[in-house]
Amino acid sequence: MSANADLNVRPAYDQVIQAVADYVLTYRVESAEALDSARNCLMDSLGCGLLALRFPACSRHLGPLVEGTVVPHGARVPGTRFRLDPLKAAWDIGCIVRWLDYNDTWLAAEWGHPSDNLGAILAVADHLSQLRLTRGEAPLRMRAVLEAMIMAHEIQGVFALENAFNRVGLDHVLLVKLASTAVAAKLMGAGREQLLSAISHAFVDGQALRVYRHAPNAGPRKSWAAGDASSRGVRLADLAMRGEIGIPSALSAPQWGFYDVLFSHTNSDLALKPAEQRQFSLPQGFGSYVMENVLFKVSFPAEFHAQTACEAAVRLHSQVKDRLQQIDRIVISTHESAIRIISKVGQLANPADRDHCIQYMVAVPLIFGDLVAEHYEDDFHAVNPIIDELREKMEIVEEPRYSREYLEADKRSIANAVQVFFRDGSGTDNVEVEYPVGHRRRRAEGIPLLEEKFKASLATRFSAQRSARIFALCKDQARLEATPVQRFMDLFVI
Repeated sequence: MSANADLNVRPAYDQVIQAVADYVLTYRVESAEALDSARNCLMDSLGCGLLALRFPACSRHLGPLVEGTVVPHGARVPGTRFRLDPLKAAWDIGCIVRWLDYNDTWLAAEWGHPSDNLGAILAVADHLSQLRLTRGEAPLRMRAVLEAMIMAHEIQGVFALENAFNRVGLDHVLLVKLASTAVAAKLMGAGREQLLSAISHAFVDGQALRVYRHAPNAGPRKSWAAGDASSRGVRLADLAMRGEIGIPSALSAPQWGFYDVLFSHTNSDLALKPAEQRQFSLPQGFGSYVMENVLFKVSFPAEFHAQTACEAAVRLHSQVKDRLQQIDRIVISTHESAIRIISKVGQLANPADRDHCIQYMVAVPLIFGDLVAEHYEDDFHAVNPIIDELREKMEIVEEPRYSREYLEADKRSIANAVQVFFRDGSGTDNVEVEYPVGHRRRRAEGIPLLEEKFKASLATRFSAQRSARIFALCKDQARLEATPVQRFMDLFVI
């Protein structure tokens, strides 16, 4: 036998791949809190999508790849007339949900937006529910959608707890693709072998780089990347359902697997570890933890690490609005992740660049008392040079306690503080906000505001009567869970 020959013995699937597959196949959702949060997440995500349709930069991406294509039993894109194949529908739904950076968030060693998976979930569920009816079968119910959301949140969020893909330059939409693949395959009726195959292919795919989220390359791709990832998840699930075999050691194969190729960058801490330690850390099993603790963006369409900074700036508005020209410096005390992701100086090239700049996101509410999506647009920025004048006066300082408590499981704070100093030596209070309105610790305060946000979003696309009907259904947990998916989607067709 040649000493240079590879041993061609097909191994068992990597344990991580098996763990995801077994969770999706066997877990039974029993948490009333998780189902309630999933219902609120569904409302909020769809509302974010409806708001995004007002922006041509988003809507131009939507619709069939070939104009005039008719898809029998096609999935609908909320707020439009489009009826598309599930792959393109997943792309479109994921795109609109994510476009304004206003949907839910999960922050840990990795960052992300678990509701990005809704593109795959709704597209597949709508199509399958319609298809079932043509076969004389019972349609899928919205309970299945909520359960798929809980599982997708859990997969994405648990992987993010201790695995910093950002440290090796990979974008968090890798986890959107993974979670979307798993739950889409489950909705399609996959068995264990099909699920294992689909999940393995999600890791084998080339993964997106974070370059489009950071200076000097931040741009609109970060707003459609989630739709792209969720759509790819649907495709990989479909391939597995058609009999495509998997890649069992997709993660652990020496030299060729994910760990060696993509998870041990020479500039990362992982590169210093032995090969057997350059693998994912899953500190807890999969359940419903992530959906129960997910962070909602209630107040501002802004990158989540800046939410509390924006809130602090709004509180300071009345003290500084008449003294803007007297400001000497502005100190923003923040946490390490915010500094790494959204602190930037220099020219901001586009709306996507501005909504990932903590200095911009603080300057606007200091000046105007609020921050809305229109504040990122080119025409608004062009006529308000005072924004960049304030940006130049900002100092970004890491507060070690904020960085530490950001990662502590019993806190998960996203703290920021803002203080303004004037040329005469006076200054404002140092306004500190540790937990944003969308945090689990502020649920009682946040959910009524989240519902008002949804109502306002509905009003941008539908009549008052239709909006009231949709809200009443979404507010009623039992009735929503029992509603056939295709009937629910009917309500969102223009």
